[in-house]
Amino acid sequence: MPVPAPIIEVDAIRPQPRHVDKAVKVLEDGGLIAYPTDTYYGIGCDLASKKAIDRLYALKDRDRRKPFSFLCPDLADVAKYAHVSNFAFRTMKQLTPGPFTFVLEATRIVPEMMQTKQREVGIRVPQAPLMLAIANKLGRPVVTTSATHDDDDALIDARDIKEKLGLKLDLILDGGVQPSEPSTIVSLIGDHIEVLRQGKGIIVA
Repeated sequence: MPVPAPIIEVDAIRPQPRHVDKAVKVLEDGGLIAYPTDTYYGIGCDLASKKAIDRLYALKDRDRRKPFSFLCPDLADVAKYAHVSNFAFRTMKQLTPGPFTFVLEATRIVPEMMQTKQREVGIRVPQAPLMLAIANKLGRPVVTTSATHDDDDALIDARDIKEKLGLKLDLILDGGVQPSEPSTIVSLIGDHIEVLRQGKGIIVA
């Protein structure tokens, strides 16, 4: 009989190395984890694991033509997975880490299933020390989406996540109650700033 994912209480600001190591091991093994970020509780997996990405699509019942975004630990890592012009770099440097998802042209290293038909990707460098530490230790981006259930509002604490999604996850990192507010999605295609979705992050002109 399936068992719900275990919950580990974590310090989201000063993450304990043993908890980071535990999460990375689950990701390396193709697992799905839930975690607090600077915008919502997220669910994610290793960008390099097609099997895990398939599980994530199934969990969210998401159209395969709508790729997930992913988290990178810093701008240097972003440049491996997206073409970053001088304009894009300057813009992102001002806004990261923070509650923004940047739409950029993908590099060849990005799996096709994580790109739009236009070969674009959504990438975040969140203001979330726990997730930055996990992505850095993993050595690859973490595919990410909001922790929601049946198109309801995002779940705001670990126990709700365990109750509603626990059977489909492998680990839940409990960082306390997390208010849910989506990131602001910003396209930097063509060296032009276009806000595609207004969320928590504010861009001052």
